[in-house]
Amino acid sequence: MRRTLLACLILTVALQAQIPARRKVGFDAISEARLRADLTFLASESMEGRMSLQRGSEAAVEWLVSEYTKIGLKPANGASFLQPMVIIEYTMDRADSKLTLERNGQKTEFALGQGITGSFPNDITLHAPIVFAGFGITAPELGYDDYAGLDARGKIVLVFDHEPQEADPRSRFNGVGNTVYSNSRTKILNAQKHGAVAVLVMREPNSTHPTNQQRAGRVPANPGRIRRLLPETLEDNETKIPLLNVSEEFIKALVTSPNAFADAQKAIDATLKPSRIELGGSAHLRLAVAQRRRATAHNVAGILEGSDPALKSETIIYSAHYDHDGTGSGETYPGADDNGSGTVGVVELARAFMANAEKPKRSILFIVYAAEERGLIGSYYYAAHPLRPLATTRAVINFDMIGRNETASRQTDGLMDIAADTSNELNLIGGIYSPDYQKAVVKENEWVGLKLNDKWDRDAALNIIQRSDQFPFVVRGIPAFWWFTGFHPDYHQTTDTVEKINFAKMRKILRLSYLTGWEFADGGTPKFVANPMPADATR
Repeated sequence: MRRTLLACLILTVALQAQIPARRKVGFDAISEARLRADLTFLASESMEGRMSLQRGSEAAVEWLVSEYTKIGLKPANGASFLQPMVIIEYTMDRADSKLTLERNGQKTEFALGQGITGSFPNDITLHAPIVFAGFGITAPELGYDDYAGLDARGKIVLVFDHEPQEADPRSRFNGVGNTVYSNSRTKILNAQKHGAVAVLVMREPNSTHPTNQQRAGRVPANPGRIRRLLPETLEDNETKIPLLNVSEEFIKALVTSPNAFADAQKAIDATLKPSRIELGGSAHLRLAVAQRRRATAHNVAGILEGSDPALKSETIIYSAHYDHDGTGSGETYPGADDNGSGTVGVVELARAFMANAEKPKRSILFIVYAAEERGLIGSYYYAAHPLRPLATTRAVINFDMIGRNETASRQTDGLMDIAADTSNELNLIGGIYSPDYQKAVVKENEWVGLKLNDKWDRDAALNIIQRSDQFPFVVRGIPAFWWFTGFHPDYHQTTDTVEKINFAKMRKILRLSYLTGWEFADGGTPKFVANPMPADATR
């Protein structure tokens, strides 16, 4: 074994010596010592956990602007590195928020937090019939449409969580993984498109995975986190109607047949055709906001302009998010891995690219987002208001937690197998939508020697595909990967600290991303595959 490891090390050193000279200066410049110094500062007590719209996150923004200026990047937003966005932070009035189900002359009331869960930034009162819309998915490239033949205009739609056929490895919905259609935001936007006034989400009756609430409950101290991190949303959010999760008690009050929804799911899974249930009920929905604050947050974005006059209008993006969980009960949530590691990684890569005498042909955008922990707010804002055209954005390399060794935790127990030794392992998430991207990373990894794992592309329990800032680009058809070293017991805990970071591994990841980004910026670019069906998919 020692001889094998030594041979691998000798081979890696030999390969690195062959890296083209115009790339090698930046490759060698990536500094473990500098990463440690930067992350020690960003995860320090003085940064107060970098909570969105709080003093610590503003300090992180100031640090990023200072570093971008010293590095010599060009401001991406005219004369500024800052991309401002207006965020609404709010609390719900639970006493005045309720859903009253009306069916067969009977009224059943469900209070917020007792039978229904969710939030909405505006006061709203509505009364409408409830209709069943399967999984709430319209996917023409997959030949699937839950809304076919359904008039949802002016109605409340009830939909299953997740996607059809999640236990079928031959499913056209990415086998046993997820696609973009499992996402709640995607379901809201589709319901809006079909004229619905609200969305109710229920757990699929035949599912084996935890609900989103159960998944969140697997993370220690998460209830306190939810109380501390008030809901936030963009003032000009694309979603205009509310979404609520409903309980089994609500479903029992809605239908007389206990097997109605289980039979509907079986029918959909068997045929991939819409299944209808005549609900015959309506609901009176009242959602009220107790407190509402309007504030400005900032993405921080700098540009390295490409060297080719024809190609410099095209863009490669390196991204991360700088916010974390703030403080609570006198303790700080430092977020060294989540996502101090990604933030300092983006900055270090900017230094690496600027160190080269020659620059790649395409332009590179280095952007660090606001408010990821509150629902990918900064990246959704950028995708809706891009500083560089999305039509000429060729690839996204997104870092979120790239500093640790993945280890088993309550979040993953029973849901995903974690290798015993992940000290040299990197997870890549996004290959189902861009095999070209995956192949490029594998090729460049010959210079670096990491173990690459795509296991999270086959996850249908933890919703990994939709949980970081690459996702808003994937839904817009842009090749975008989440580079991720995995979960660990310190995830969203006060113990996510700098001394637990594997800086040697982190440096290797950044070297690999540097080579991959250079290839995308200077050579071929990956294609996006809108229809990621397995070759033997169920038709």
